Amino acid sequence: MIAIEHGADALGLVGHMPSGPGVITDKLIKEIAGKVPPPIATFLLTSETEPHNIVSHYKKVNTTTIQIVDELEKREYETLRKELANVKLVQVIHVVDESAIEEAIKVSRYVDAILLDSGNPNLIVKELGGTGRIHNWEISRKIRQSIQIPLFLAGGINKDNVREAIETVQPFGLDLCSSVRTGGKLDPEKLEDFFNAIDF
Repeated sequence: MIAIEHGADALGLVGHMPSGPGVITDKLIKEIAGKVPPPIATFLLTSETEPHNIVSHYKKVNTTTIQIVDELEKREYETLRKELANVKLVQVIHVVDESAIEEAIKVSRYVDAILLDSGNPNLIVKELGGTGRIHNWEISRKIRQSIQIPLFLAGGINKDNVREAIETVQPFGLDLCSSVRTGGKLDPEKLEDFFNAIDF
């Protein structure tokens, strides 16, 4: 509710992850999703990579959107579309290098939006978000110019660099995590400072 009061258009509800902050139980995700008023979107962040496991995870929580934070096995998006016809799909692409451009173009044919983040799924313990690091926004801009669907930008965005992020990439939306938290919890003052910074 604090996030909504400060101007958030969507809430990211973090399911089980191999690393990173903000993980909550599926029971709590379902409870929050059930109480959030429209038109605020609720995003289930899932680290599942097999379509049937993603469907199973979703059915426990009933959010409006699924944010797939790892690479979907065999790109079986059609399975998800068939099983969850009314649920929006957002695929996270971790911008490690320029190979992210081709990956984003390919995936953009199957999903409703792309989200660019600064994790590294190639590590032994995968980083799938919440790193607090920025990535190369020039690559992000190239991706935004190359796809025909909305693009969200994440990764180290804070009140001090958000204008540069918007001007450089021109994303559809922004995804925040560590920059608006204190002691692992949302910080109302940091949220207010952030929204003031984007009030051009």
